[in-house]
Order: sequence, then C-alpha cells, then structure tokens
Amino acid sequence: MNDEINQQRIWAVNRFLNGEKPESICISLGRSRSWLYKWVNRHHEDDLSWSEDGSCQPFNVVTRTPQEIEEIVKMVRLNLYNKNVFYGAQAILWELADLDVKPLPSLRTINRILSRNELTHQRTGKYEAKGTPYPKLPSQLPNQTHQADLVGPCYLKGPVRFYSLNVIDMATVRCGLHALQAKSGQDVMDGLLAIWSRLGLPDNIQVDNAMSFFGSPAHPRGMGPLIRLCLHNGVEPWFIPMAEPWRNGMIEHFNNFYQQKFLDKLIMTTQHDLTTESLFFEQRHNSNFRYSKLGGKTPLKALAVSKVKLRFPRSNEVPRHRLEKPETGFYHLVRLIRSDLRLNVFGELFPVPSHLMFEYVVATVDVKEQKLKLFLDKIQVEEFKYKLR
Repeated sequence: MNDEINQQRIWAVNRFLNGEKPESICISLGRSRSWLYKWVNRHHEDDLSWSEDGSCQPFNVVTRTPQEIEEIVKMVRLNLYNKNVFYGAQAILWELADLDVKPLPSLRTINRILSRNELTHQRTGKYEAKGTPYPKLPSQLPNQTHQADLVGPCYLKGPVRFYSLNVIDMATVRCGLHALQAKSGQDVMDGLLAIWSRLGLPDNIQVDNAMSFFGSPAHPRGMGPLIRLCLHNGVEPWFIPMAEPWRNGMIEHFNNFYQQKFLDKLIMTTQHDLTTESLFFEQRHNSNFRYSKLGGKTPLKALAVSKVKLRFPRSNEVPRHRLEKPETGFYHLVRLIRSDLRLNVFGELFPVPSHLMFEYVVATVDVKEQKLKLFLDKIQVEEFKYKLR
C-alpha cells in the first residue's frame, strides 16, 4: 500500500514538472491542490526518500520541559556533585527552589532529565527495625540526643597518626569533628568540650562501649573521664548494647560519609592541615548539606527554624583528668538479656528475673542514691545497691 502511494506522489510531481496543468493532475488522481503542492515542495533530486511519509510528531511539544530548564538541572546536579554534597533529584529540586528557577520542574521531571542524560545513581531504602523492641532516645529537638564515635586510627601522608572524634546531633544532623592524637580519656574530654563549645551541650549522648568512653574494665564502677565530664555538665551518657554498632546508626552512617568525602578526598600532611580541614568540613557540612529528614533544610537552617536556645559549657577551659567524682546525675546502659539471665555492666555481672530473657533493658546508675536500677519499657523491674568508687 505504501509503495503505491509513494509511486502516486512521484507520478504527480513528474507530470507537474513536465508542464501538465495542476487541475488535470488532481482530477485524475482524486487529490487536492494542497496535496500536489506539498509533494512538489518536498521533491528533491538528491534525496530519494522525499516521497516517503515523515514523522507526524509536532516540532514544538507544549508539555516538554524547556531546553534551558534541562540545562539548568544538569548544571545544578554537576555543581552539587563537585561540592561533595547530596546530588539526587530531591536535592536538585531544593537547590532550584533556592535559585528561584521558573518554571520549577517537578521531582518526576527532574528524575526524567537525569535518566535521559544518564545521571542517575542508586539509592538504598530506609532500614526498618524488626524484632525485639529497642528503647529509643528523644531526638525531636536540637541537642536532645547526640551520637558520638571514635574513627581510627587514621593516617596522613606525613605520616601523622590520629583518631577523629565525630559527634552528630540526631535532630538537626549538625556534626562536630575533633582530631585526637590518641584516644585516652584526656583526649576524649578535650575533643568533646571543643565540639560542645560549637554544637552546645546535649541532654543525652549515646556512645559504644569503648574503654575511651566508659573507663577501665578493672574498675567498672570508677566512672571514666567521659562519664564524669558529662555528669558535671548535666549530660546523661547512654551506652548501646555490646557488639551492636548499628544502634548508633546515624553516627556510623556519618563516619562512612566522613571517610569518603573527607579522608579519601583531601591531601593533608600535618596536624595543622588536619585541624584546619576538619573544622572547614564541619562548617561546610552544617551550612550546605541538605537532608530529606529535615525537609530539604541544611543542619544550621533546621536549628534556626527550631528556635531552641542551646546550652553551652560554663568554661572553655578543659578540666584535667582525673575529674572530681560527681555527686548527682544518671548514666545508662542498654543491654540485651540473653539466656544466661545476666546483666553485664562494664564486665560486672548481675542476675536478672527470667521474664527479661531476650529483652532489651535499660540499666540506670543513680549517682546520688548509689543504686543500679533496671527498667523494661520505662517500668522499673529490679534494683541493686551500686557503690561508686
């Protein structure tokens, strides 16, 4: 059928070029003048496909994203990538809104542009906790809860050996970094007070069971430097279950990001370089990085919106180890009770009731009363005398 139509077009054009009147051509073929002139205009001796059907797609598609918007999306994505910040579709949309780009493309449109230009990247789904209920700390407001961890040992090309004390505020995702030459109790106190002077004092700080944080297993009731520093500043330490680092998930995720975007990216050879770049990275993260959990805000914008008044240490002077024994305050250990029905408090074991088997409990040390209180779902289920040394 198509061959017959193409042949008809060729015959019509040839008859017209040989001088035959348009009226007779159109009448003999049952076609209109506009049809004839259309194919006469398309005729080209050097193009053998002139008689074939072309695309019916319009030259201008009303619903298509303007080319300039597509170019802006690509440019913003590249800019975010070069800044080592999040560069997915949502981050691009927030950046376009800040730049007052109009018309503002939808999230779906941005994803299409990224896909069309092969600028997509994989994302992982949110982890959904399963199994035994786990006690959670409040994290709705700034400085309700910090998570802290030590990264290292790390090495610069100097060579310089160091540890990094990393802290994250769970509500605003503000981070604090401090490079340590060692992970002694004094170093941890130095780093923590320096970070708190910038982030403010939290109500709670969650850490793992490293000796740098709790003290010495030879003196489980001795209250290590971190515990004493916290209690003197009105902060309650929380120790996550042993061998369960994912309970400090936010700081663990940040540590990976710190490794990829800081340690693997920058060339540093001296302690001065490390200190300077650590502060710069902290500032850049808190000022520029956007998080979906914050509704696209940066950590500092989230803090400003909250209008929460922060507490800060009374003095910038770092106390020397060993600190005086606190007279009041609380510190907590979250523990999974296993089949042996023993509560492990920094190596010291306490028997617990059988109904607590395979449950997460909170062991709270009441410094003033010198007692160890055991809670399940915020209900006290056991109590021990606990003389602190």
